[in-house]
Amino acid sequence: MMSDAQIIEGCVRHDKRSQQELYSKYSRFLMGICLRYAADRAEAEDILQEVFLKIYFNIKDYSGTGSFTGWLRKVAVNTAITHYHRNLRYRYHEDIDEYIAVETGIASFEEDYFTSDELYNVLNGLPSGYRMVFNLYAVEGYKHKEIAEMLNIDVNTSKSQYSRAKAVMRGKLEKLRKLKETYSGGITDNDKQTD
Repeated sequence: MMSDAQIIEGCVRHDKRSQQELYSKYSRFLMGICLRYAADRAEAEDILQEVFLKIYFNIKDYSGTGSFTGWLRKVAVNTAITHYHRNLRYRYHEDIDEYIAVETGIASFEEDYFTSDELYNVLNGLPSGYRMVFNLYAVEGYKHKEIAEMLNIDVNTSKSQYSRAKAVMRGKLEKLRKLKETYSGGITDNDKQTD
């Protein structure tokens, strides 16, 4: 297996073996990022293809400072944002100002209560604008000012979309929790106790 330095050096020379090694080593990691920003797996695969093209053509610009995976993540996120902007006119857009955030009263969920697939499905069910802001803020760690610049929106729009995304997710997770409890028979700790 090649080291990152060898992979980078080979990719700069457009060496096919190095490019394949890069793909083999990082495609799952980058696909995970693409899935968070895409509406479905097919769209994520399209974004991933763009990500690798950008990486192959721009790897010479990687300075070697900072982590290579951090650089790859940044390319993937920026590609997803570009893809989002390019396809925005084809998506149904919901104006956040038409909604009032609804408090569900749920403080938190147990960390292991939901599977990763369940959480992914709830996140993926968000409108594209909400999902984009939620991912950039909660997952990638960008500030609302940075998000506003990246998405060409107002800072307050970024904040309100993030707030609304959280409220929508809370609502969906609460419904899912109730469904799981109903399906499992609603067994609680008190029900488990015997005399």
